[in-house]
Amino acid sequence: MKTVRIALIGLGCRGLGLLTGILLPLGKEENGEKYRVNAVCDVYEDRTEAGAKAVFDATGVRPFASTDYRETLTRDDVDAVVIACSWEDHIKVATDAMKAGKAVAMEVGGAYRLSDCFDLVRTQEETGAPFMFLENCCYGKRELTVTRMVRAGKLGKIVHCAGGYQHDLRQEISYGKENRHYRLRNYLSRNCENYPTHELGPIAKLLDINNGNRMVSLTSAASLSAGLHEYILDRKPEDKELAEAEFAQGDVVTTVIRCARGETIVLTLDTTLPRFYSRGFTVRGTKGSYFEDADAFFFDREHEKYEWDPAGLRGNAAEYEKDWLHPLWGENKPKGSHGGMDWLVFSAFAEALIGGYRMPADVYDAASWMAVTALSEESIRNGSKPVEIPDFTHGKWEHRTDLPDFLYSLDRLPEKK
Repeated sequence: MKTVRIALIGLGCRGLGLLTGILLPLGKEENGEKYRVNAVCDVYEDRTEAGAKAVFDATGVRPFASTDYRETLTRDDVDAVVIACSWEDHIKVATDAMKAGKAVAMEVGGAYRLSDCFDLVRTQEETGAPFMFLENCCYGKRELTVTRMVRAGKLGKIVHCAGGYQHDLRQEISYGKENRHYRLRNYLSRNCENYPTHELGPIAKLLDINNGNRMVSLTSAASLSAGLHEYILDRKPEDKELAEAEFAQGDVVTTVIRCARGETIVLTLDTTLPRFYSRGFTVRGTKGSYFEDADAFFFDREHEKYEWDPAGLRGNAAEYEKDWLHPLWGENKPKGSHGGMDWLVFSAFAEALIGGYRMPADVYDAASWMAVTALSEESIRNGSKPVEIPDFTHGKWEHRTDLPDFLYSLDRLPEKK
C-alpha cells in the first residue's frame, strides 16, 4: 500500500475542514500521494454533497457519497475510515468499521459510557484492524519539544503536569441549533470533563501512560453553570427557548488524576466564560518546569533570580528550540490547520499504516483518555467522589515491548543531536 484510500465520515465544520485543508492537500504531496478520498458521508445530505464537490473540484473525480456510513464500509476501494462525526457516534462508527476490516482514524471526544471504551478495545483486539486516535495536540511544537527534554532528563524527575481545554465556545454552543452542532445538546444535558484529550494526550505520552505507567484514579468537581445563560441573554435574547434553558454543564470543571508511579495530573475544562485560548500545558520536575501561558522554562539555579520577577522569562522557550526542537517541526515544515498539528497527525496515520508500524496513539490510549469523560461525570454526580480508572491494556502497560520506532512515534522521540 502506497496510498491510503479513505472514506471520510462526518462533514461538519471539522470534517470539511480536514478534507479541504489536510486530506486533499496530502493527496498532492511532491513525495507521493498519501491519501485518496474515495468516499464521503454525513447524515445531512447537503454536507455530503459539499464534501463530494470538494473532492471533485480538487481531483476531477467524484467520490462515492452517502448519508449512511454503513454503505461506505462495504466498499472495496476503501482501506481506512476517518471519523469526524458527532461525539456520540465516534465509537459506534469505529467499531463497525473495524469489524468491516477497515483501518480507523478517529477524531477526539470523550466517551459517554465506560462500556463503550471496553467495546472499542475489544473490537480492535479481536479484528486486529489498525486504529489511531487523532489527538493532534500530541504533535504540538512545544509539547514535542518539552517531551524530548523530559526524556533526556533536562527537567529532572517529573512530579506533576497540568493542562486543559480552555477556549471560549459560548458563540458556537449558543448557535448550535442553527449550525447543527452537537455541543449544544451536550452542554444542556451533561456535566463532565467533556473534552479531556487535548492536553491529556501529550501529558500521557510524556508520563509513559500505557507504556510503563498508567492512570489509576480521578476526582472531578464542577462549578455552577452561569456563563452560557448570561451570554444568551446578552447576545441572543430573541431565542426564548434557549434563554429559559438550564444548562447542566458547569462553567469550569477541574479533574485531578493520580498515576501508578505517583505523578498527578490536573485537567481543566473552561469553555463558557470569557477568556483567551490556552491548553495550559504545564510540566513540573525536580530540575525545572515549563509553563505554556508564559511560554517559559524555569530551571533550577539558572533562573532563580527571576523568582519574584518572572516577566524576564516570558517567551524564553524559543531559546531552547535550537537544541531540542523535534525533527518533525524542524525538517517537515508542517502546514495547514491548527498550526500544522493536523498535518502531522494525518501524516503519522498514513506513515504508520503504510509502513506497518504500531499507531502512535493506539486504541489503549484512546480508551484511557476518553474514559476520563464518563468517569468525571460519575465523580461529579457523586459529590466529587474518587473513581478508579480501568486498565484497558490488561496489564500490558507494565512491560510493553512493541513501541513504534519511526519518525512520527510519540513513545520513542529522537535523542538530542
